Parts: sequence; structure tokens; C-alpha cells
Amino acid sequence: MSAAAELASGKGHKDENFPVASHLIRPRHRAPIMAFYHFARAADDIADNESASADEKLAGLEAMRRTLLGQADSEPTAEGLRAALTECRLDPTHPLNLLEAFRRDVTKTRYQSWDALIDYCRYSAMPVGRFVLDVHGEDRALWPANDALCAALQIINHLQDCGDDYRTIDRVYLPQDMLAGYGARTEDIGAASASPALRSVIVDMASRCEQLLAQSAAFARSIRDGRLALEVAVIQRLAIDLSARLRTRDPLSERIVHRKTEALGLALRAVIGRWLGR
Repeated sequence: MSAAAELASGKGHKDENFPVASHLIRPRHRAPIMAFYHFARAADDIADNESASADEKLAGLEAMRRTLLGQADSEPTAEGLRAALTECRLDPTHPLNLLEAFRRDVTKTRYQSWDALIDYCRYSAMPVGRFVLDVHGEDRALWPANDALCAALQIINHLQDCGDDYRTIDRVYLPQDMLAGYGARTEDIGAASASPALRSVIVDMASRCEQLLAQSAAFARSIRDGRLALEVAVIQRLAIDLSARLRTRDPLSERIVHRKTEALGLALRAVIGRWLGR
């Protein structure tokens, strides 16, 4: 059994907070996107496993890298993505960047500043959207808008999961200088509810996510592929709503996610808005 299989969490694309290659995406593009997702899910499970040692995790990630590059055949999800890259005539830059983020997850548990967190997002989040754009043959001039959206999505996830991340794997994505600046302690993240100081940090970070989402506001309108544009419009709308909720609600005392009916309503509004905009 491969390291990824041994450390698998059992999570799938339907467990994610944002759509992954939904049926809005053209069928011919869904397969490589799902191959990328399965690769990312396997690597994420390795990095986040609560019982494996750091050395075991790094060895598992290295096996995925070697398989992706054709130097080994030990990890099925990496083999699948390697085949997809060949078929799409893409190089492995984006998944290799993603692996760097997961190596950081193993070796780095604190981020000093917002800029350091954004640098992490350059490896953990931005390559995902860039890969999707490349699969669709979109202009790389769209990368800045993509990067803003993907960074916002990543940080929203960090805020949603901040309590669990701290309690289970001692990982904190809330910048240390922001915690100190508002008079919050790292230990506050493990409480049943957020202190006023910690709430201030969360509100500040959610507001910064909204600034990133303002930078990606025109992203969907700039995408040539109409179905991908709809998918991006939906994701943008869901992210705007979640960042607004995080400014007013406490992710330590409640799970801040969309119910299926809420997500569907927001998605429909985004699709209708996109079509009316056209």
C-alpha cells in the first residue's frame, strides 16, 4: 500500500467548501482537473495526518513527487496526474508548487505576518486555479485575478478551520504579528469560543479576504470559456458570502459553512448575474 493510501482521510471533492470541477465545467476538462484534485487530496492527507511522524510525511510527499516526475510508480494519484499532464501537454510546475506547500505544512506551524501567509498561498492555492486556467487554454494574463481569488479561498478555509487545525495538528495560519497586535494569544485559538481580541484578528483577516475578492471581481467576466466563467462566478459569490459571515460569526463556536440550499441559492444568483452581465 502506498503512503498516500495508508494516510488517506477518506475525504472527497464533495466535502470541500467550494465546487471542484462541477458539472458547469466541460466534460473534457473535468478529468484532468479531477486528477489534479485527487493528487492534491492525497498530498494534503499525508501532510495533515495526526499520527504519522514528520519524516514519514516528508517521505510520502517525496514519493508523490518522484512518481509525478516519472522517477517512480508508487503513488497512483501522482501517476494519474502525470498521465493527465501528458495528455494536456502541460508541465508539472503547478503540482510541484503544491507539493512545496504541503512540505511547509509538515515543517512550519506558524506564520509571522500576512505577507508570509500570502507567500504560502502562492504555493498552496494559486497553482490550483492556474492549473484550471491552463487546462482551458486561458490567457495567463488572468493569473493575477486568479491568484487573488485563490488566496482568499485559502484564507477563508484557514479561518473556518482555525480551531481544529490548532487543536489537532498544532498548526496556526493566523499571523503571529496580527495576534500580538490585537492582544490575542495563540492559545486562544483552542478555546470553545473566540475572545474579543481573537475576534478582532478574525474580522481583520476576513476583511482582507474581501479586499482580495474585490481584486478578483472582474475575473469571471474575463474568462473566454463560458462554462468556466460560470464556475468562477459561483465560487466568487460563495467566497464573498463566507467572508461576510466570518466578520460577524465565530468559527470556534460554530461551523461556518453553507448548507446545501444556501449554496444552491447563491450559485443560482451568481449564474443568473453572470448571464445578465453578458
